[in-house]
Amino acid sequence: MTSRYRSPEQLDSLAPRRRTVVKAAAATAVLAGPLAAALPARAADAAPAFLHGVASGDPLPDGILLWTRVTPAPEATPGSGLGPDTEVSWIVARDKALTNIVAKGSTTATATSDHTVKADIRGLEPATDYWFRFSAGGIDSPVARTRTAPAASASLAGLRFGVVSCANWEGGYFSAYRHLAARGDLDAWLHLGDYIYEYGTGEYGTRGKVVRQHTPTHEILTLADYRARHGTYKTDPDLQALHTTAPVIAIWDDHEIANDAWSGGAENHTEGAEGAWAARRAAAKQAYFEWMPVRPAIAGTTYRRLRFGKLADLSLLDLRSFRTQQVKVGDGEVDDPERTLTGRAQLDWLKAGLKSSDTTWRLVGNSVMISPFAIGSLSADLLKPLAKLLGLPQEGLALNTDQWDGYTDDRRELLAHLRSNAIRNTVFLTGDIHMAWANDVPVDAGTYPLSASAATEFVVTSVTSDNLDDIVKVPEGTVSAVAAPVIRAANRHVHWVDTDRHGYGVLDITAERAQMDYYVLSDRTKADATSKWVRSYRTRSGTQKVERTYDPV
Repeated sequence: MTSRYRSPEQLDSLAPRRRTVVKAAAATAVLAGPLAAALPARAADAAPAFLHGVASGDPLPDGILLWTRVTPAPEATPGSGLGPDTEVSWIVARDKALTNIVAKGSTTATATSDHTVKADIRGLEPATDYWFRFSAGGIDSPVARTRTAPAASASLAGLRFGVVSCANWEGGYFSAYRHLAARGDLDAWLHLGDYIYEYGTGEYGTRGKVVRQHTPTHEILTLADYRARHGTYKTDPDLQALHTTAPVIAIWDDHEIANDAWSGGAENHTEGAEGAWAARRAAAKQAYFEWMPVRPAIAGTTYRRLRFGKLADLSLLDLRSFRTQQVKVGDGEVDDPERTLTGRAQLDWLKAGLKSSDTTWRLVGNSVMISPFAIGSLSADLLKPLAKLLGLPQEGLALNTDQWDGYTDDRRELLAHLRSNAIRNTVFLTGDIHMAWANDVPVDAGTYPLSASAATEFVVTSVTSDNLDDIVKVPEGTVSAVAAPVIRAANRHVHWVDTDRHGYGVLDITAERAQMDYYVLSDRTKADATSKWVRSYRTRSGTQKVERTYDPV
């Protein structure tokens, strides 16, 4: 398919348009603490420096959120609380050479904000590529590309998003990000959760092996810890490369805080011995908003909505802040209407947005799988490693109660809302489970396909985090060859599942269809891993069903 995007060189050659200077509202994120991320050796002799790259996010028709972190002195490592106040300026231009400037401004980066900087630029033109750069003390950051969203009333030929989830530093290299960055054709990229992991070193590696050690080496608990861990991740060259090519649209899942987090605690948190849950959660969220180019639409949450012309809107969920505790398998409480995954306010917001939407497609950024997943029919040799992957009891496993399966009343209400209001073309985009899936979302899984499908779901696999063949420690594809047919037989709404590989997705949307192309990596433990396309699935407008297609877009 011919690209509908101009290259940066082509854009640079266009006649300059009228120069417009817009006001930029700057916001610095907040805070600090001890110790550090692993920084490049040049930190010792170059200050200030932009060691953690630059990024943009949450595109609007008239604006974009810019981000960076400045290291004003060698000792000012993430979370250290050290380093002087530093003036940081930025410019935004229509061209890569930064000659046709449309916005500029400055702010002060301080230890109070962990020397992170955000600039919320407004007054830009819709569906337009821009380039930006930060500067401090005579030192310039890399130049990065970003892109605004189309005007709300615009009719679009198409949209293209990269889609990723679950990137564990110690599990391998982030080659998936490098391959997405190399495409040069993304309107934005979606990160569906687990951008960082909270574990201590060696607790969550690759087949029991640490490929590269993160900082700090202990499980992160404090604000300083979370900042230092974010700092480690932001030194990855592939992650930095992707952040310089397109804006990110991110939500969190559990590992940005702690495994299997819920509103009052987490599986990976021991109250008292690891401090108070409320303090740990607050620290994790504060560090997240400092280090990520994300606008919190409601303070302390990631649920919000973005629009891309008449073609699509994107409802982004926070499925950790409001949920009640996961139930134990077999205690019969998954159907309890008093239990919630979303919280009442967020579910009402989602339902209202889906009903009032006038776009062709309604996308939902969803951190845990909404499609039912009956797994009790798996044999013991597959059931136990799957339970380990999902962090669930290894005996008597019937379903994954951390997903929507554990909160069936919320799911039932949402799917009934889609059906009763004849809401079409709802596509859930999901991460978390470290496997690739293409699913219909049935109103009644027990009678499907005789019952209706209310929506569709594309689930992307992990960037590096262990999946089934890693846990069993067998060659890639061994487990999937056995498990995939069993899973599909027990779940007739599942069109495809790959339990064993790592990679990313590319979602391409036109008025006629939404298509997910699935790509896999040759070896996540190799920094130079190659990438290849393996499968594509689409849902055609009006069908609410997934079908295979045999070529990537």
